[in-house]
Amino acid sequence: MTKTQNDIRRLFPEIDMDKFCILPLLENFYEGITVTDALGRVLFMNDEQARMDDIQSETVIGKKVTAIYQVDDGVSPTMQCLKTGNHVKGLACYYRTNLGKLVNSIHNIFPLYEGKKLIGSICFIQDFSLIEQKFDSVSQSEKLKIFQKSNKLPTGKSNKQLGNGTCFNFHDIIGESREFLESTEVAKLAAQSSSSVMLFGETGTGKELFAQSIHNHSSRRREKYVAVNCAAIPENLLEGILFGTSTGAFTGAVDKQGIFEKANGGTLFLDEINSMTVGLQAKLLRFLQDRKVRRVGSLEEVEIDCKLISSVNKNPHISIANKQLRPDLFYRLAVVFIQIPPLAERLDDLQMLIPHFLQKCNVQMGKKVNALSGEVMALFENYPWPGNVRELEHMIEGAMNLVKTHGTITKRHLSPHFHLHFKKGSEKLKGKSLSHKTSKSSERNTNGRINYYFPSTSSAMQDKETPNQVATLFKKRDEKEMSLIKDALEKTSGKPSASARLLGISPQLLNYKMKKYTINYKKYKP
Repeated sequence: MTKTQNDIRRLFPEIDMDKFCILPLLENFYEGITVTDALGRVLFMNDEQARMDDIQSETVIGKKVTAIYQVDDGVSPTMQCLKTGNHVKGLACYYRTNLGKLVNSIHNIFPLYEGKKLIGSICFIQDFSLIEQKFDSVSQSEKLKIFQKSNKLPTGKSNKQLGNGTCFNFHDIIGESREFLESTEVAKLAAQSSSSVMLFGETGTGKELFAQSIHNHSSRRREKYVAVNCAAIPENLLEGILFGTSTGAFTGAVDKQGIFEKANGGTLFLDEINSMTVGLQAKLLRFLQDRKVRRVGSLEEVEIDCKLISSVNKNPHISIANKQLRPDLFYRLAVVFIQIPPLAERLDDLQMLIPHFLQKCNVQMGKKVNALSGEVMALFENYPWPGNVRELEHMIEGAMNLVKTHGTITKRHLSPHFHLHFKKGSEKLKGKSLSHKTSKSSERNTNGRINYYFPSTSSAMQDKETPNQVATLFKKRDEKEMSLIKDALEKTSGKPSASARLLGISPQLLNYKMKKYTINYKKYKP
């Protein structure tokens, strides 16, 4: 008999321990609970955990937790508990369900023993949305752990989980080209109303980032943000996922909330709406008119109040012409239409995006790499970037894996598919490596080649890797910018918005530059 059973017998001597069962208690527990065997296979999952994960508990029994959550043994907290035999307490995690919902949670995992033999584990999970008031106390960087391989989110301070299903704000949007800033300003204005918003941009331009920022800039920011990728879900399942199901609607159907009901009071983001079937678009059109949804197989209607944000990755007018998108649905969804320019149309933003991704990768990999060779910069500025900002991020991350701790990213570190693009036009690029814009800090190394440096905002990382760096035009420009920003803040008593107007730039650009130069506006307040 285990120590727990002995304790229960001591406290409740009238209970027959041979007939005592704890599973009914766990089934109705307010926290999500999963019990596994010693190999990490699920033996039990209660309804609360199934609700959080958007799955049916009976479908995962016998499956290994690493298969359910798409993680490796080395990063799964449950597998770590089983491997070490030690408990895991207060671990803050985030992961995405198979429906694309972002779950923020706290994990407490305990090993189960029979005598001295480890026989399994029990995991208690609390949903952040239910304990938002406690989030600040458990989200310190030393406790936060990302344990899912896919859908990685930035780990910087500005990207901590906000407890509402998001992790991005407008200050995370990087770019200063005119078209991009105009799109950002329109998005901020659109956030102030309940009107539907449609985002149009190629894959990788940052539509999800814009959608989350709009939610966090609105009056609904304390409510849930729910996102679903319409292209990633089979047609026969999408209707039930969007509108919910009712018992008896089809074999195995149960009463279950749809995405619209879950987003009630908050924001719903429908990604790649142009991939939705025309028949389902008609049902969505009915919701936009009545603001009511009816579960599949039900006669009752539920009133829904949510801000609807949608996105398309193809020109909507072409989709309408090809009868892939209903024109009446487009006009209702695109009350506010925001076009996000591709990276190829804002190459000047490379000088802001590259240091951002270098810094992010340095933090993740424990490196101090802040330089690109002139040849790499030439390639970057002559590449069409079909995958946009996402491709740039992955390109830098892939190169960083091959660079030493204090190295420089050179051509040989870049992905092979990148070189294929330039294979035919390699002769045209010869002699072009020094002809592109020189807005970055550069210097010739001992081999006569030019490297472009992107100093980190952290003073500990500046100049250490570039001992021979000279006072370039770029450095002098930075010094002048710092001086002008400080003067403006001093004149406006530390008011960023007023300082931005005085400098003739957008508040977003001023915010980026203050972070870049580590200028704290609070120091200038009276």
